[in-house]
Amino acid sequence: MKMLSIRAAATVAATCAIVVSAMPGHSVAQHAAHPAAAHPAAAHPASAQQSGYAGMQSREIKALSPEQVADLREGRGMGASLPAELNGVPGPLHVLQLAQQLEVTPPQRDALERLTAEMKVQAQHLGAQLIVAEETLDRAFRTRSIDERGVQEATRHIASLQGQLRAVHLVAHLKTRGLLSDEQVAAYNRARGYAASTESVHRH
Repeated sequence: MKMLSIRAAATVAATCAIVVSAMPGHSVAQHAAHPAAAHPAAAHPASAQQSGYAGMQSREIKALSPEQVADLREGRGMGASLPAELNGVPGPLHVLQLAQQLEVTPPQRDALERLTAEMKVQAQHLGAQLIVAEETLDRAFRTRSIDERGVQEATRHIASLQGQLRAVHLVAHLKTRGLLSDEQVAAYNRARGYAASTESVHRH
């Protein structure tokens, strides 16, 4: 009879152990005992917070990549004329590149070449000023020599230069449109892959 009681007690104990191990709280307790193993990322919080700007601190001018500096020095558009270009108003440089396909006449070519040269000179001049302005702002922060008023003045100056530079490219597109026939503009947009979108806009 005593032997039977011992076996019954053992059976009850084993059953309780199975029930406890199946309970959700049991597995939580086990994970809580080993937080680093369960969440390895938690052991290295700094690596998860690395900035997307990492590496840019080595730039000479923090706000400008070397490619952007080169574009500004060369007077390139850098997307400044997209409102014109993508609405069917061509730029002089690309028209000259497509001169044969667009059947550009000698007088048109001469006017486009002058326009392109003027645009480049103005863009290079403004681009050089913009590089200096960004370099000055960068140095002021690096040397901790700027206050709120200085930031406002510097950023207004930079914004003005950016606006003037963009206007140079957009005005060149307007002047180019005035030199071309409707047929040449349509041919330009087809050659550049804009025909479907520009024609849809004009219909509306």
